[in-house]
Amino acid sequence: MPERPDRAARSAHSDEPQRPVPFPGNGAVARGPAADLGEVMGQVARALQEEHGDVEATLQAITHAAVGSVPGAEESGITPVVDRRTVESRAPTGDLPRSIDRLQERLGEGPCLDALFEQRTVRIEDLREEDRWPRFAGEAADLGARSMLSFQLFVTGSTVGALNLYSSRPGAFGEESESVGLVFASHAAVALVSAQHEQHLRTALASRDLIGQAKGILMNQFKLTGDQAFQVLVRASSHTNRKLVDIAEELSETGVLPTPSRD
Repeated sequence: MPERPDRAARSAHSDEPQRPVPFPGNGAVARGPAADLGEVMGQVARALQEEHGDVEATLQAITHAAVGSVPGAEESGITPVVDRRTVESRAPTGDLPRSIDRLQERLGEGPCLDALFEQRTVRIEDLREEDRWPRFAGEAADLGARSMLSFQLFVTGSTVGALNLYSSRPGAFGEESESVGLVFASHAAVALVSAQHEQHLRTALASRDLIGQAKGILMNQFKLTGDQAFQVLVRASSHTNRKLVDIAEELSETGVLPTPSRD
């Protein structure tokens, strides 16, 4: 069995012209070679700002912009893996990325998984001739992918992710593709993590507001202090085996709370 290389062999510098970059929401178009990457990333940043606070919309903006930005890319998707076990398929630009993610999860091998856990970047010149992942390569080629480019995208706690690019042509990704993709993935990772943090913050604030409303109802109905009202919510959560925020939401909507048992 041949020794597995650290990364795919680099191909000759791509002479494929940079394609227009479509960005959701603003209709802007960037043209020119990778030397204009600053303009490209500026448009990416503006597109992601339009999706402010919406993680799924941010993911969609990332994958669609990546297809337009990276020479050779025809399809794109983001693959988060939770606790090194659960593989998800997020914001695919078509059916191919979703099918490739399902294939890698089933086989437990592939370039996206290596980009997640072993290398920052993985490039495949031709899946028909790829021998590092023999089972994956043959089936992926049958699905319509011939070349791939995967970048480690983000690391947040127990979740890691990869930005994956696909082409139906062998040798579609060259030096230019990898250079543009690396810069793009770095910027996209910052935007994605920021969007996740903001979504978590909004969720936390919404939960705090619900708990505050529920405490107010209990304080008014039973003449309790704020601490006593909170303890009622905690006991109701424990006795009903439900999340405290769910108890608070139900109480805020109905004004009815199961009476906690007394010690």
